[in-house]
Amino acid sequence: MADKIATRVSYGNALKDLAEQYPDLVVLDADLAGATQTGIFKKAYPDRFFDCGIAECNLMGVSAGLAAVGKIPFASTFAMFAAGRAFEQVRNSIAYPHLNVKIGATHAGISVGEDGASHQCLEDLALMRELPGMVVMNPADDTEARWAVKAALDHEGPVYIRFGRAAVPVVYSPDTKFEIGKGSILREGKDVTIVATGILVAAALEAAEKLAADGIDAEVINICTIKPLDEDIILKSAAKTGKVVTAEEHFITGGLGSAVAEVLSEKLPTKMARIGVRDRFGESGSAAALIKKYGLDGDGVYASVKEFLA
Repeated sequence: MADKIATRVSYGNALKDLAEQYPDLVVLDADLAGATQTGIFKKAYPDRFFDCGIAECNLMGVSAGLAAVGKIPFASTFAMFAAGRAFEQVRNSIAYPHLNVKIGATHAGISVGEDGASHQCLEDLALMRELPGMVVMNPADDTEARWAVKAALDHEGPVYIRFGRAAVPVVYSPDTKFEIGKGSILREGKDVTIVATGILVAAALEAAEKLAADGIDAEVINICTIKPLDEDIILKSAAKTGKVVTAEEHFITGGLGSAVAEVLSEKLPTKMARIGVRDRFGESGSAAALIKKYGLDGDGVYASVKEFLA
């Protein structure tokens, strides 16, 4: 892990790079093209870009209409507005008729930083995971974010992709294969499994190295697709290590931790712990300071896993 790039930038670049290959691809935004980075696409393809203004519910409705006539719309705005403000439209106008709309939700989680609790969406994965037929992805880095956009374009049906504001380490090489619904083992281990998603993947890898210095061999699994979940990779690792910890920049309820707990409780009861934000809203501060305060950096994940194992 060397270079750092924000996955919202990856989103904008991927849209531009894939536009020629997908002539039906159109991009919509809610007056946030500079922040969501869809401005990269707008500059290259202005006739295929639509600014719906600060009207996220309308954004989803227009996207549904475009999908109904054969376009592949990417509805873009902050996660708090995409999953929160426009939830009814996403539910009834996109998910219920199973339309081919892709939702690009940027600025998710507490790493939004100084914008504070009102913008730090920590419940979006839970909300979107509840919708029948909705694919939910949370990329770990630049490479995986680009793959997720391509996979969403090739998938017929609604997709929600979560992108971050802050720059994060690049974990994957460009030639690694990606498939919706498939997780990947980034580090083999035998003592404990750390299942991570999004920006917590890099933190989990850092924590695993610290644990190794203590003689603890941690297996690290990246789950980009929260739904459909790769149950096989989780069950096989849980059977090997006997202990599972989930790590996510989300409330511990409803997101990755809940999804993994549901699978394990039904198919392989396993001792587990969940790392995330616990029943409280975020606050204003720098992304780095907040990630550290909430125990979501490498040191925090390391400390939580050590406490769990003790």
